[in-house]
Amino acid sequence: MTRMTMLSNPLLLGFEEIERLIDRAGKGSSDGYPPYNIERLAKPAMNGASESDSDRTDVLRITLAVAGFTRDQLDITLEDKQLTIRGKQQDDKAREYLYRGIAARQFTRTFVLADGIEVRNADLSNGLLSIDLIRLEPERLVRRIDINGSTKSPGEPQPFKNRS
Repeated sequence: MTRMTMLSNPLLLGFEEIERLIDRAGKGSSDGYPPYNIERLAKPAMNGASESDSDRTDVLRITLAVAGFTRDQLDITLEDKQLTIRGKQQDDKAREYLYRGIAARQFTRTFVLADGIEVRNADLSNGLLSIDLIRLEPERLVRRIDINGSTKSPGEPQPFKNRS
């Protein structure tokens, strides 16, 4: 049985990838930990963005609250348009907590990135992990497609071929 979806329209050729990304985004973590912000920055404010970049880009920043995590306990990967941030702390058996209010559990937070978005850098400061992204405007290309086949128009008479 064929699975019908909103992108099954025969006029939407090649959009299977988008459907796959939507499915993957829906299966992401929904527990809310760690909390995060996504913000659009003033274009020249991002470190590493040149003036030529800022003229034709969107600059975004994802900031995650990762209090108590060190740089070595965090891992950021980008695979197949999927940005994944993982954090894992070692359980410190030597400490005896009377009250533990700072979350120290492992986490995985995933963001599906659109085409044309590049990860520029990541910074950990004061318990906040900031990941800077840049979206380059795609170049609009118009390409002429040649048509192969006979140069005769359909109404022209074809020469008679005797088969004898």
